[in-house]
Amino acid sequence: MLKLCNLLLILFLLSCASTRTSTVYNIKTFGATGDGVTLETTAIQKAVDAAHQSGGGTVWFPPGKFLSGTILLKSNVTLHLERGATLLGSTDSTDYPHYWPEFKSYTDNYFSQALIYAEGQENIGITGYGTIDGQGENWQWKKYGNRPNVIRMVECKYINIENIRLRNSPMWMQHYLACDFLTVRGIHVWNHSTYNNDMIDIDGCRNVIISDCYGDSDDDAMTIKSTGPRATENVTISNCVLSSRSNAIKMGTESTGGFKNISISNCVVDSRHEGKGFYGYNRGISGISLEIVDGGTLENITISNITIRGVRAPLFLRLGNRARQYTPGAEKPGVGTFRNVVINNIVATDVDTFGCSVMGIPGYEIENVTISNVRISFPGGGTKEDAERLLPEQEDAYPDADRFGKLPAWGFFCRHVRGLRLSNINIEAEGADMRPALKFDDVHDLDLDGVSAEWTGQPGKTMVVLKDVKNALLRGLRPEDGTRAYLKQGECKGIIVK
Repeated sequence: MLKLCNLLLILFLLSCASTRTSTVYNIKTFGATGDGVTLETTAIQKAVDAAHQSGGGTVWFPPGKFLSGTILLKSNVTLHLERGATLLGSTDSTDYPHYWPEFKSYTDNYFSQALIYAEGQENIGITGYGTIDGQGENWQWKKYGNRPNVIRMVECKYINIENIRLRNSPMWMQHYLACDFLTVRGIHVWNHSTYNNDMIDIDGCRNVIISDCYGDSDDDAMTIKSTGPRATENVTISNCVLSSRSNAIKMGTESTGGFKNISISNCVVDSRHEGKGFYGYNRGISGISLEIVDGGTLENITISNITIRGVRAPLFLRLGNRARQYTPGAEKPGVGTFRNVVINNIVATDVDTFGCSVMGIPGYEIENVTISNVRISFPGGGTKEDAERLLPEQEDAYPDADRFGKLPAWGFFCRHVRGLRLSNINIEAEGADMRPALKFDDVHDLDLDGVSAEWTGQPGKTMVVLKDVKNALLRGLRPEDGTRAYLKQGECKGIIVK
């Protein structure tokens, strides 16, 4: 009997200890109802505060629908949404207080509200197989300043976003600004409810891992920005399936701090869509866009093993000079630097007539770019007038791949570049096209190695046009039978053809 009493006492003490040290905080314990109608902001925040004050824990959303305004996520707290749980963003803008972060960036012009907001916190996360729905269909206007993000985190450390379903933001779905040690894994994003519906924006962050994600967005999908003076650097992105009516993989447009040491690999882009969305497109603008237009340095970038379908232009590399200040009092940026980029193993189909481009501006060249093992099928459709068109520089224009219209080459148009290598490039024009396959203008140190171009059914084909090209080695070029001009050149020096 004594032994039985001792055993019961031990079990009771263990139960009490477990209760005292429990790190799971059920939001229903704090007054949440889960009926999808009652505003649950206060109950959810009480659970977050309790977890934070006790040293950390998990705030648990059981199955149900929980309507809320802004939730302030705090250090050592993870929000976990169980299967069947949905966090709904309120449709009343007064439920989202304005938060202006200490870290200043150009995004202060865009928004200051969020459904989930954290600033200066660490060891935080959002996990589970539940859903967060911003109900963005209730915010269908272009005006900035009163449309919240679903998630916004500023100057936070050690962030984990995993497996969650994200739907229908009133603005960008996720914005991570000046954060360190961010991991995003296994999330599923659908964002087609209003304007500016980006999938994810990594902005001035360091040490970032993104993998195994699905994203389908009306605006840019996998978006890397630098809207303030801090570079985005040390980023790896892999194993993602992406779709966008804008740019599927993008660095820019804002580039003040620049982009450094970034690797993107093993991704699929399929940007075919039904209907035309909020910007009038039924397909993506680009598969991959790398852009430096507001100063900053883009360097040490590798992109590999990407399949692309349903975009207007597969590749768009641009150094421009919009020179936008990130705050009104900031120094106006000079022209940025774009160098040391390797793009490898790209396959693209069902694209438009715009072609691929690598373009700097006069006096400021893109440097050291290698593009290899590429196969792209273009539709054709270029005219003789397109081939002879003098392409305007548009140094200060917003950089989109369709900004310049049809390029003077149907495959690759490269201008103001130093140190360009194209290797094992296979391009095909499925319809008649009077433009050359490749054109190089003001390019120094050019290496073409193993390039093939195929046309369908038109005379007067030209494979390569060189203009103001210096020090070029052309070898293993394979024109289709019937190509009239293998190479045209003007005002060039140091050209070797093997």
